[in-house]
Amino acid sequence: MRLPEKISFANLPTKIEKLGRLSEELGKEIYIKRDDQTGTEISGNKIRKLEYAVKEAINNGCNYLITCGGIQSNHARATAAVARKLGMEVYLALRGNENGEVEGNYFLDKMLGAKIKLVAPEEFNSNVENIMENIKEDLIKEGYKPYIIPMGASNGVGSLGYCEAMEEILQQEKELDIKFDAIVTTIGSGGTYAGLYYANYIKDNDARVYGINICDDAEYFKDIVLKLFKGISIYTGEEIHIDKKDIDILDGYIGNGYALSKENEIEFIHKLAKLEGIILDPVYTGKAMYGLVEEVKKGTFDKHKNILFIHTGGIFGWNSVARSMVNQ
Repeated sequence: MRLPEKISFANLPTKIEKLGRLSEELGKEIYIKRDDQTGTEISGNKIRKLEYAVKEAINNGCNYLITCGGIQSNHARATAAVARKLGMEVYLALRGNENGEVEGNYFLDKMLGAKIKLVAPEEFNSNVENIMENIKEDLIKEGYKPYIIPMGASNGVGSLGYCEAMEEILQQEKELDIKFDAIVTTIGSGGTYAGLYYANYIKDNDARVYGINICDDAEYFKDIVLKLFKGISIYTGEEIHIDKKDIDILDGYIGNGYALSKENEIEFIHKLAKLEGIILDPVYTGKAMYGLVEEVKKGTFDKHKNILFIHTGGIFGWNSVARSMVNQ
C-alpha cells in the first residue's frame, strides 16, 4: 500500500497491552492499543490523521489551519498544537456556548492562542462547512493562505493515518506473536475506522474491524465510511468496493447523546480504572469500551479469540460535569 509523505509528531509506534483482569472476567483475550499516548498536547488518535492532512496543507503552501468540532474537541486541540509547532495560525469553529468554566480542551485551545468562533449547536450541525468556508474567504482577504481540515480530520488524506496504524498493528502482531482477529474502535467522525478497515482489506488480513458509534447511527456512518474509502483511494491508487452490510458498526451505545454521559457509563470507566489502571474518557473511549464489554457478554465476539481495542485518547474531556458523576 502506497502512502504519501507526512509530517512526524506522534510518538509511534504506540504500545499494545493486555487487559489481564478484564480478560479473565470476560473469558476473552482483550488487548488495548495506547493511541492515547501519541503525545501530550497532541495526544490521541487525531494526530495520526493530522500528520497527513497538515503535510498536504504545507505542500500547498498554506499558512493557516481551519477546523471545527465540539467545544471539548480533541481534534481541535491537537490541530491548534500542531499549528503552533509549525509556526502556523489556527482558527477553530467550535460547537457550544461559553456558559461555564473554561476547562479541558477548550482551555488548552485558548492557551495555544487559537482564534475561536463559538457556534450555537443548531447552526453548527446544519451549517459548519459554510461557516468554515466563510472564515477561509475572510482570511484570504487578509492575505493568508488557509487550509480547511474537516471535523476529526476524517477525509481521504486524514484517514491515511489509520491505514498506517493498521500496518503498525500487523508488525506488532509479529513482534508479540499474537494474531488479533477482531479490532475495535470508536466512531465519532469515521476516519479512524475507515483507515483501519481499508488497510485491513488491502493487506488481505482476516481480522474483523468493528466500530462503536458514539453519535448518529450505524447507517449514517456506513455511508460516511464508503465515501472515505473513495477519498483514501485517491492517495493510495487502490480502490476497494465493499458492500454496506460488510461494514461492522455496533449501534446502541450513544447513551444520552454526544458528550452526554449516563451514570452506568461513568461507573464502568471508574471500574476499569481501578481494575486495569487505565483511564478512558467519557465522550469516546468510555462509551466504546462499555459497548465492547456488553457485546462480548451478548456473544457478538464468540467467534473471536484475541480482541484489540484502540484507545483513541480524550482524557482532557473529563470536564466538571463528568467528574462530578464519578462515585469516589
